[in-house]
Order: sequence, then C-alpha cells, then structure tokens
Amino acid sequence: MLTTDFAPGSPCWLDLGAPDTRRAAAFYGAVLGWTFEAVNPESPEFGFLQSAGRTVAALGPLTEEGARSAWMLYFATTDADATTTAVTDAGGTVRVAPTGMDDTHRMAQYTDPQGGQFAVFEPRDDMGLDLVDAPGSLSWTELYTPDGAAAKTFYSAVFGWTYQDMPLPGDGGTYTLIAPAGRDVTAMQGGLMQLPPTALTATHGAAYWHPVFAAEDCDAATAQVTANGGTVQMGPETAEGVGRLSVCQDPHGADFVLLTPES
Repeated sequence: MLTTDFAPGSPCWLDLGAPDTRRAAAFYGAVLGWTFEAVNPESPEFGFLQSAGRTVAALGPLTEEGARSAWMLYFATTDADATTTAVTDAGGTVRVAPTGMDDTHRMAQYTDPQGGQFAVFEPRDDMGLDLVDAPGSLSWTELYTPDGAAAKTFYSAVFGWTYQDMPLPGDGGTYTLIAPAGRDVTAMQGGLMQLPPTALTATHGAAYWHPVFAAEDCDAATAQVTANGGTVQMGPETAEGVGRLSVCQDPHGADFVLLTPES
C-alpha cells in the first residue's frame, strides 16, 4: 500500500499537463471531488489539486510541443543526480535534467528504454503529496510495457525495486507487483503488465505509466467521467481480490484508473 513516508523508489508526487487547465480542474472536481488552488494569482494555470485541503496532485498547462496530455508519476529519491546516472547507465534517457525549485525539492524526468516516461522527486523542505491511499487520492501506479522482462531489469537497476509475479485468470497473462527496495509485500506500490504494442494505441506502441485513484464509489465516479466529457475504456467491473474498477480517459486523453478497493 502507498504511504507518505516516501521510501526511496516509492511514488511521492504526480502532475498533469493539460491543454485546458480550467476544464481539467473542473473534470477532476466532478469525478473525484478535487479543488484547484493556484500557485499564485500571476500564474493561475499552475497549481495544486486538493482533497479536503490536502494536496493530491499538481496541474499545469501542457507546454511540450507534440506531447499528449498525460499524468506524470514521480518516485522518491535521495539523490536526483545519482538516479540520473543510474537511468542512463541502464539504457534510459533524460528528458529534464535534475533541477531545483525554490530550494523546496529537486526533480528530474526520464524515459525508460521502452518509451515509458517517469520522474523523480528529491525532497528538501517539500516532502511530496499530503494524501495517498484514501478516497480521492493516488492509491496505486501501473506501467503498461511491450517488454516486461526488460522493464523489470531497468527499474531494478534504477530504484532497486523487487517484484512478485501474479498469473491473471484464464489467458490474461502475468501481472507483476512492485515494491520498493527492502520492503515486503505489504509495501506493494504498483504493478507492471506486458502488452503487445498494438494494444498501446495511445502511445503508438511505447510503454506508459498511469495512476490509479481510489474512489468512494467507482460506479458513481465513472458516471461522472462520461458526464463531464471523459471516456471509459473498460468497466466498471469487479476484479476478484482487488475491487470495483474502471479504466478511463479525461477530456484531453490522459489515462487513469478508478478503484473502489474490495473491503
């Protein structure tokens, strides 16, 4: 499960780049009850998404030419420079070199060898998200990749992650559970699944990360997705041992999953 102790290699931040931040904020407000708090009046498009006053994500305009709107997941590190070296040594590439932000933290963004984009967050005064693993917050992370074995090798080299393979029912393949280095199964933070490139249509065959948000009522939240201009790719349906879930896209095409965990 996710916690806010932010062990190295665990999810600690996420942000969304959207071509229309007002519409994105309104959409997630309807689906998950979030409110938007601008960083300052001079930058009204940049700010924090909050649940009951606690920060659950960040939102800003999509500025990269040709990029699709997507959630960026950040993993905790104690040394962004060392992580950058580990990424390149393992065959990944650097999208944004380590940089500071008002001395509160440092961050960097990367692409893994299969095309999956991710980032790291090195805390200073700012430790990361205020709320996780609760309704209306990040509860899980997932990587869809065309090469599961290569992805496991890469992220082990970068973060020291450990894995546990879980066969899916029927011919559904294998779902790999992820835990940060030195943590047991109770600290599982996400999953990894190999899919054929033809199934990765949003990224033209490249790997991609997406967040799973806990919802008080998956069916009700999913209804708000379509009512507010988003789309539902799968569900809502019940996954045995997991809960009620749906796979969705917001109005700008950013992927996410809604989950009401099994009680």
